[in-house]
Amino acid sequence: MFEITKETLISEIIENAPQAMPIFQSIGMHCMGCALASGENIEQACYAHGVNPDEFISKLKAFLQSA
Repeated sequence: MFEITKETLISEIIENAPQAMPIFQSIGMHCMGCALASGENIEQACYAHGVNPDEFISKLKAFLQSA
């Protein structure tokens, strides 16, 4: 698995792990293909959606390891 940090672009995650889309959608990120999503990193997206980026990354990594 590739490394995921606060600086990782959402588009990079979806490209490498499309199965992660439901995790993003669970916090209100429904526009995964829009221009903002392709240029946003995890930290930016989390703050825009009122989510703690560290907690989100932990949840995302746990999901991807179990998938």
